[in-house]
Amino acid sequence: MIVFCITCKNRTPHLERTLPKNLADNKSFNSKFVVLDYGSEDNLLDYLRQNHQEDIDSGKLSVYSLKNSGPFRMAHAKNLVHRLGILEGGDILVNLDADNFTGRDFDLYISEKMTTETFLWSGVVKGLGKKFRGCSGRIVVTKDQFLLVGGYDEDYETWGPDDKDFNARLVRLGFKAIEMDRAFLEAIPHKDGVRFKEYPHIQGNLEDENEVIISEETVVNYGSFGCGTVYKNFSNIPTVLGSVPTRVFGIGLHKTATTSLNAALGILGYKSGHWESGDWAKTIFEEIRSTGKSKALESYYAFSDLPIPLLYKELDHNYPGSKFILTTRDETKWIESIRKHWSYEHNRFRWEWDKYPFSNRIHKELYGQKDFNRDIFLSRYHKHNYDVVNYFKNRPNDLLVMDMEKAGWPELCKFLGNEIPDQPYPRKLVSKN
Repeated sequence: MIVFCITCKNRTPHLERTLPKNLADNKSFNSKFVVLDYGSEDNLLDYLRQNHQEDIDSGKLSVYSLKNSGPFRMAHAKNLVHRLGILEGGDILVNLDADNFTGRDFDLYISEKMTTETFLWSGVVKGLGKKFRGCSGRIVVTKDQFLLVGGYDEDYETWGPDDKDFNARLVRLGFKAIEMDRAFLEAIPHKDGVRFKEYPHIQGNLEDENEVIISEETVVNYGSFGCGTVYKNFSNIPTVLGSVPTRVFGIGLHKTATTSLNAALGILGYKSGHWESGDWAKTIFEEIRSTGKSKALESYYAFSDLPIPLLYKELDHNYPGSKFILTTRDETKWIESIRKHWSYEHNRFRWEWDKYPFSNRIHKELYGQKDFNRDIFLSRYHKHNYDVVNYFKNRPNDLLVMDMEKAGWPELCKFLGNEIPDQPYPRKLVSKN
């Protein structure tokens, strides 16, 4: 679903002109609009209630109100409405300023142009005429892209290059920016007095708008973005948006149902990574050990299997706000699975360890040697589990221990704040010991 995400604080006269036309111009059954009233004081809710109740009743429009919002914080407002867009089922999120017209069939254009590897942006619109100037913040992203980079950087409290920074971080993460057709870019021309109304201390200072982004960061906010309590469609029932995990790391050792965990995280809607190849794992391992961060790792939202369990302390330090899942298993069954994993007879990929030696390297890092030894491996298994639990002993909300002989959806979904899917918990590659 495509969700048009609109924030509004004292811009009701603009929304009165743009919203009816945008609703009429985007009639796809798979698109909708979310308007966030960010403490507007110009009768925004009265206008929406009196003129758009039919759109609300049909589900085409949802209205949320943030009461006692205080000063307008642009990045926070955008993050909050984008998270509400996700809550409304959005797979594709469109940042749409209240003074922007989308043009006819923009939703269909988005459907044709968007891929999981690209995002749409307005391009450089300076100098093209007044009607283009207010479109610089038009960016279309997937839900995954928005979550991967941590949304708009909320260090931008007021007017600033938050959209350019957001764009730059997406590019750094490997997504390709596609400049959208100018036919879909039009805004209501207005003077800077309106533009800077909520930021009187910087009126007339346009330098920030074109500030060059120097930072090399890709992830910001570290889970605490777009938080707040809002009220939907004029009700008094609160919707509370708290922090979200920066990343989700499965840090149980291999052969503790990490493949099943990876599948479960995928079902919950997370872009989840699990040992893809020796080169992939090597890249992540070496990037984390050398710099503390990894672009290869950041392109996923959740992870499990080696080398992640060996890196949990570095990951916790460099990706604060993350959640960690320690999968465990009956030690007798675990060591038998490990023995078979080391066996050329049972593991058809065993030969690769000698030809592509990163597997041997990572096993030596974990066990102190590359050859199978029952007692040493069991000792290391126990030590890893003990060390993890001890490390997080004063942070119970950050670690979930899943006994994979018993645990499943109830434990995982409660920990991550998800609803339990209407399907069995996946049990992949279950060994028959």
